[in-house]
Amino acid sequence: MTVAEVRPRKVPVVLDAVARTEGSREVEVRARVAGILERQLFREGELVRAGAPMYRIDRAPFEISLAQTRAALAEAQARAARSQLEAERLQKLLAERAISQREYDDAQASRLQTQATLQAAQARVHEAELNLSYTAVNAPISGVSGRTLRSEGSLVSPGSESALLTTLTQTDPIWVRFSLSDAEYAQLRGAGAKAATVRLALADGRTYERAGRLNFTGSTVDLRLGTVQLRAEFANPGLVLLPGQYVKARVEIGARDAVALPQTAVVQNDRGRFVWIVDASNKVSLRPVEVGGWDGSDWIVEKGLQAGDRVALDNLIRLRPNATIQPRAPGAGPAGRAPGGAPGAGPASAR
Repeated sequence: MTVAEVRPRKVPVVLDAVARTEGSREVEVRARVAGILERQLFREGELVRAGAPMYRIDRAPFEISLAQTRAALAEAQARAARSQLEAERLQKLLAERAISQREYDDAQASRLQTQATLQAAQARVHEAELNLSYTAVNAPISGVSGRTLRSEGSLVSPGSESALLTTLTQTDPIWVRFSLSDAEYAQLRGAGAKAATVRLALADGRTYERAGRLNFTGSTVDLRLGTVQLRAEFANPGLVLLPGQYVKARVEIGARDAVALPQTAVVQNDRGRFVWIVDASNKVSLRPVEVGGWDGSDWIVEKGLQAGDRVALDNLIRLRPNATIQPRAPGAGPAGRAPGGAPGAGPASAR
């Protein structure tokens, strides 16, 4: 019978919560001009770099519009130049008193009017150039593309449902959103939220290899649920975590001294949880305990044990109260001998 002596050790203080992943940036890719969608230039579900072309809208109508506005600009420039020359000529005649002040004022007003028309023509050219550039729909951020919502040949128009082409989600870094009760949040604040480390347990039981840090803590308590919203950020270069995935967040806010026992040492029945205590005469008896969370695969025992108590770790199903056992240290042979033939050194401390 393996027996271990209880000795407190440092265990992390952990706050557990159900969490959900989300992209650190989620952007809708939309058409900004109306036209026929000519080509799709990416593969759905793959990583797209910022600035990479994603769609192309028919350019011909916008090229024609740009040519027309440039022609109108040239006409406005010619009118402005003629008005400027006319104003300068009349200014000389006014100095010689060959014309009236009113004629000169009319020429100045005409010059200012043609200058305003020129500026409007220049603005229309810039607008046409901008609209032409919008026919190339490029990725606004780096991220994983979603399903394309419009096929080639579709008519798209800004301001309507057809404008939405696809979505981009930045997955590295990835965000994890969760909530803590107001009591747990008070613990977190007392320990210092900035120093807290966040780890994730995945749905298959594995622990995500990279630790995260809190990058947002709420400032109000939800009146319906009594919880506070938090968010952590994790590096995700291999796309192990996908947006929308449910995970378990474990917020480590420090360490404390506590007793930890292997799961096999704690038995449970309808009256609660118990451990088998071994006294000085190697007789066993049941003692009720209260357990808290986990430290790896070990139970954290909150109440019921003290330093120096000896606890049976295995073969518990064969034990009966006041039965006498032959204890051996963890790792010792069946007859109380350690591997290699040396006599067992007696009970060892619990892990």
